[in-house]
Amino acid sequence: MLNAKITGIASYIPDDVLDNEELSRMVDTSDEWITTRVGIKERRVLKNGKGSSFLGTQAVQKLLAETGTAPDDVDLLICITSNPDYRFPSTASVIMHNCGLDGPGKKCYGFDIQAACAGFVVGTYTANAYIKSGLYKKIILVTAEKMTSMTDYQDRATCPLFGDAGAAVLIEPTENLEEGIIDGIYHIDGSGLEHLVYKAGGSARPASIETVEAREHYVYQEGRAVYRHAVVDMLTSTRDIMKRNNLTNENIDWFVPHQANLRIIEAVGDRLGIDESKILVNIQNRGNTSAASIPLCLDENKHRIKKGDKIVLTAFGAGFTWGAEYLIWAI
Repeated sequence: MLNAKITGIASYIPDDVLDNEELSRMVDTSDEWITTRVGIKERRVLKNGKGSSFLGTQAVQKLLAETGTAPDDVDLLICITSNPDYRFPSTASVIMHNCGLDGPGKKCYGFDIQAACAGFVVGTYTANAYIKSGLYKKIILVTAEKMTSMTDYQDRATCPLFGDAGAAVLIEPTENLEEGIIDGIYHIDGSGLEHLVYKAGGSARPASIETVEAREHYVYQEGRAVYRHAVVDMLTSTRDIMKRNNLTNENIDWFVPHQANLRIIEAVGDRLGIDESKILVNIQNRGNTSAASIPLCLDENKHRIKKGDKIVLTAFGAGFTWGAEYLIWAI
């Protein structure tokens, strides 16, 4: 039998910083207001006129270099994004072309997955299934999120939340069933659409003068409803994955929640009773980078994580879609 394990990780953030002081000059807000409500001090913004594929390309190129992986050896690239460069072609195809993974004679295939902020846990479990089947041996999972492309800087409730980032992991097979991606639990509830949605630009509501004037080409979020569901659903799925795998607050090494809002992270951590020292957090300086938030947080803390560490991940996003995953670090 085979299991899938993460054998490399890399991330990329843009150079430009948007802090709360600058944001307060753009919209009616303040550092105190933002910090109190969501715990974010600054976020990174991609300003070079490029799309999410640029973020993903930088992360994948860094991953290939750091792991010594040749482009010809990669079997599959899965791109996780809620901010594709285009409706078509896939952002995966753009990243593959930029990184030399495509073209005649190349074996690598690629596609996009849209699972909002839960994309990384959904994507890793998808890669896990491909590895277990024996179909592929080297898979790159890349998250590419130019969240500022859907941010309305006239909306003081949502514009402080989002930042841009890309992150990538290399996933390979192992015969050691005591390491790698061990288990996952995933859920979806379509009734959440009304609370968290990008209203226009799709086939249900194509772009028009009316949709632009109504500012419907930005993320729409009903904060209280999303907060309530995020806390309950991340808490429940984490408890379920821990119970199913005989995990306790004492024997897990790291808890890595989606970095949506510091208050959500604190509420989930407190109710689980997990010591603060085991909860990985970077939202203060990165903001909510959607599907990129978990791998970005893992990469920025990889100097603290040891081979064999037991890690629980959890995420919640639009859909609503959410879940939790248990993995044993193999790097």
